[in-house]
Amino acid sequence: MTRVLVLVPFPLSETDIAHRRDKTHEVALRPGVTFDFRPVAAGPSSFMSPHDWALMDLALFEAGLSAETDGYDAVVIDTVSDSGADALRSMLDIPVLAPGRASLLFALGLGRRFGILAQWEPALARYHKVIDEWGFADHCAGVEHFDTPPDFAALIGDKADDVLPRMEAACRRLVDGGADVICLGSTTMHQAHAYLSEALDVPVVNPGPLSYKLIEGLLA
Repeated sequence: MTRVLVLVPFPLSETDIAHRRDKTHEVALRPGVTFDFRPVAAGPSSFMSPHDWALMDLALFEAGLSAETDGYDAVVIDTVSDSGADALRSMLDIPVLAPGRASLLFALGLGRRFGILAQWEPALARYHKVIDEWGFADHCAGVEHFDTPPDFAALIGDKADDVLPRMEAACRRLVDGGADVICLGSTTMHQAHAYLSEALDVPVVNPGPLSYKLIEGLLA
């Protein structure tokens, strides 16, 4: 049995973690690989500033540091901020997959320029930061948000009728701006993937489920 530890970036209850665990049902995963979800013990409530980013790095580093001795074969970070990934890679001898950079690299296998769908305006700074740091500026057609404060526990939940059309409108702005692939800017957006894939004429990259398939391939 192959075991993968998925690090959840908030100290959520088991009920709330179940919303994130649903992502494992959105792709066909091979038998013999199990995904266990572990929340951080404590951390910031959001990702709005460098202060938050630093605390999130520490929270996820602490949550994943024992993964290898706990018997896991790999670690997946359950946030496109990739928080804690570099620090964990420096300490562990098992793969640590970070879905943010991985999803953008994957997008470049599908098209020439990607657009990133963000949750709301305060999140934009983080996306522009990583685009510059990772060297993706020439490949990014833009970042658009759908003006909805994130709910890191319930995710989209019962807000679908209001939120999904706004997500679609933001994606269409990205396509009009030159994006031929859309990257969902959070692993919490996975519930919108089916709707957006049906509504849009370009591929939509879903970073959470993608990260499970990528780590499955690495381990194979």
